[in-house]
Amino acid sequence: MPVLPKFVVDRLQPEARFGLRLTLFGLALVLVAVPFSYLLFEVIREGPFTRFDETTANDLNRLVTGNRWMIDGLHGISLMGKPLLLGICIAAGAIYAYRRGRQRLSLFLAFTAIGGGLVDSAVKIAVNRPRPVVEQPLASAFGKSFPSGHAMSSTVTYGALLLAFLPIVPKRWRWLAWLATTTLVGAISMSRLFLGVHYVSDVVGGVVLGLAWLAGSAAMFEIWRAEAGVPKSHVTTEGLEPEAAKDLSTAGAATSGHGSV
Repeated sequence: MPVLPKFVVDRLQPEARFGLRLTLFGLALVLVAVPFSYLLFEVIREGPFTRFDETTANDLNRLVTGNRWMIDGLHGISLMGKPLLLGICIAAGAIYAYRRGRQRLSLFLAFTAIGGGLVDSAVKIAVNRPRPVVEQPLASAFGKSFPSGHAMSSTVTYGALLLAFLPIVPKRWRWLAWLATTTLVGAISMSRLFLGVHYVSDVVGGVVLGLAWLAGSAAMFEIWRAEAGVPKSHVTTEGLEPEAAKDLSTAGAATSGHGSV
C-alpha cells in the first residue's frame, strides 16, 4: 500500500498548525490559476482563441452601436468598475471594519484591493496587449488590454467586501448576496466587451486572475486566524470572520474594546 510523504501527511492532519484548510485553499488557487495560464499563453502566442477574440469584439460592438439607451446603460454599468469608485468602496468598508474593532478585516480589505491592483498592472505591462480596434468605438480606455482591469478589480473588490461582511447577512439571504455580487461583476465585465475596449479573453482573464488573488488573500487571512488560535470558518457560507457579525452590524456595539486585533 503506497505511503504518502511525511510532510504531506503532516499537512493533512486536522490538528496541524494550519491543517487541511491551507491545503484546500492551495488546491482552489491552483484550479483557478490553470485557466488563467491557458488564456495568458493563448494571448502571448496569438493562438486560436485570439482569432475568436477579434471576431467577437466587432460582433458585440455592432449589437449596441446606434442604440443610445443601451450605450448609456453600458457606460453606467462600466462606471461601477472604475478604480475611483472601487477605491471608495474598499476605503469605506475598511474604515467601517476598523471603527467596529475588526482590524484584521480592515487590513484584509486594504491588502487585497491594493495588491490586486498591483498584480493587474504588472501583468498588463508584461503581456503588453493592445486594445481592440472596432468599427464603432463607444468608449476610450488607457493602458493595455490584458487582463481587463475592470473585470479583475471588480472581482477582487466586491468579492472581498462580500467575504468581509457576509456574517451580517441573514443566513437565508446569503445565496442572494453571492448572486448579486456575481451578477454585478458579470455585468461590469460584459459592458467592457460591448463598449469595444476589451476582448473576451481580457475579461475572462481578469475575472479568473481576480478570483485567484481573492482566494490567495482569503487563504492568508485563514492562516492569520490559525496563528491567533481562532476557530476555523467556512468562508463561502459564513464569511471571513463569522464571530464579527455583532460588531459589524448597525446594532452592534461601538468600536472601543470590541473585536479582534
